[in-house]
Amino acid sequence: MAETEHITVADTSAGPGGTEDPGQSVDIPVVELLTGRGFITGKSGSGKSNTASVVAEKLLDNGFGLLIVDIDGEYYGLKEEYEILHVGGDEECDIQVTEEHAGKIASLALEQNVPIILDVSSFLDEEEAEALLTAVARQLFAKAKKQKQPFLMLVEECHEWIPEKGGMGEVGKMLIKIGKRGRKHGLGIVGISQRPADVKKDYITQCDWLVWHRLTWNNDTKVVGRILDNNYADAVEDLDDGEAFMMTDWAEQVRRVQFHRKQTFDAGATPGLDDFERPELKSVSDDLVSELETISEEKQATENRINELREELDKKNSRIAELETELQDARDLQRMAEQFTEALVGHVEGYNPGRTAQEEMRRQRERFSEPSEDGTDEVQADEAQTDEAQTDATSGGGFGDAFSAFSDDGVAMNGGSDDGVATNGSAPAANGASANGASTNGTATSGHAEDDGDADAALAAAMAAVEDEESGDDPADGDATDRPAVVADVVADLAEMSDKTLRMLAYYREHGPGTPLNAQFSAGGDGDRTAAYARNRTLRLRGLVEHVGRGKYDYRLRALVSEESDETLDESTIEDYATRIERDVLDGHGEA
Repeated sequence: MAETEHITVADTSAGPGGTEDPGQSVDIPVVELLTGRGFITGKSGSGKSNTASVVAEKLLDNGFGLLIVDIDGEYYGLKEEYEILHVGGDEECDIQVTEEHAGKIASLALEQNVPIILDVSSFLDEEEAEALLTAVARQLFAKAKKQKQPFLMLVEECHEWIPEKGGMGEVGKMLIKIGKRGRKHGLGIVGISQRPADVKKDYITQCDWLVWHRLTWNNDTKVVGRILDNNYADAVEDLDDGEAFMMTDWAEQVRRVQFHRKQTFDAGATPGLDDFERPELKSVSDDLVSELETISEEKQATENRINELREELDKKNSRIAELETELQDARDLQRMAEQFTEALVGHVEGYNPGRTAQEEMRRQRERFSEPSEDGTDEVQADEAQTDEAQTDATSGGGFGDAFSAFSDDGVAMNGGSDDGVATNGSAPAANGASANGASTNGTATSGHAEDDGDADAALAAAMAAVEDEESGDDPADGDATDRPAVVADVVADLAEMSDKTLRMLAYYREHGPGTPLNAQFSAGGDGDRTAAYARNRTLRLRGLVEHVGRGKYDYRLRALVSEESDETLDESTIEDYATRIERDVLDGHGEA
């Protein structure tokens, strides 16, 4: 279009700062409007949004392209008369879009001359709205450099994007860039705000045309006085609805004007008592929407694929954790087998009776009381303790003599009774020698085992006697008899665990499902996966935690109490027992 073509938007008005000949048409050159920089301001209800809509309607009447950035969702009324593409985050939009659609939106606007309402009013996440607006503005600027087609970008509530005070985000920087450099590429911008004092003055002072509707706040009228003069600053407070002072570079004067009323549905009007009737709105071409829908479908397909890959990764990580646990179990079994083999070999080669079972057990406990730095766990330590004690015992004394009850060298072992008095048994031995057993109170007598079953009983009694002697517990004392068997068993097992393992259990108790690594970190450990899964294995094998999927484990003390009581306890008793266990052992083992 030639620069002489204009659109009529208002009539001159009488009054302070007005003309003596009111009612004259006020025109705006189309090219100056499409490629220049404008600013429309006024307090709420003064008519600024009506003015912006009138400008938009006149451009649409003449087939010019524009993009409206709608902050409050009040421009969809234009669809009553015009085929305009309404995009944004609302279901009422023709299509919901994100920043991935920015390139296509800019292409439709500049290359196909499609008028667009970019509605960001329904985005709950402000960052998402800013990202979309930034991407669209950037794409418009980039494509305008190549297209060289006059096009207007109209931005509502511009003080939110280009504020006078405070930091300016990527949106503001891009809008300022369009304001400074867009004209040479044919890309114009109009900012709209009800608070001129809050808009960056670098933008206002560079505008080619400005419209000042009614303003009453002192800071805003000061801006009018600074840019126009103080006479207008006083008069701007008394303007009627729709009236404004209009200053343009092409007219080189300030005129008091009355803008025309918009012809389309006023979606931004203040609700009244009358019934609200939404008009029938025009639909856009299905082809336009389908092009944007393709992008949405591709994005959704990509997101679905990403979610699938994440699920597969979670499953694989969970499987890796399970395999690591199984591998650790296999290593433990291999080590136990090797130790048992060594015990048998030592038994065949001879034994050293110089070390008692009590001394052997004490030595092993001291050695394996804490997991090593490389991640050896207390369960592995206990297994190694028992196996090594058996190995040493069969080759040199202690309760391991049980293995030799009917061996080739004829060494026999006496069992111990439950009442604290060792029972005597006899067994034929090649050399007639026998070893002493121990009772549960530590008293041992000599005797003879009568059959193979007595050897196993003797071994169990010997181990119990050593533990009772070390702990100083007497079955007759109050603590042992008053404590329920289920509680005593679990407390005894927990007491054998390391402090870090107990803190890991406390982590599961307090936080619910978690990974062994997170539990170990909470317990004051490092990122050693082997150590984490070794300690976790101790808890899992005892039934204190269980795998709940995706590599996570959860606390199950109450389920354990129920299982070990053959599920005969009611829920109240189970809760009481579990609480007693936690009080006796876990309390005080929170996060390190």
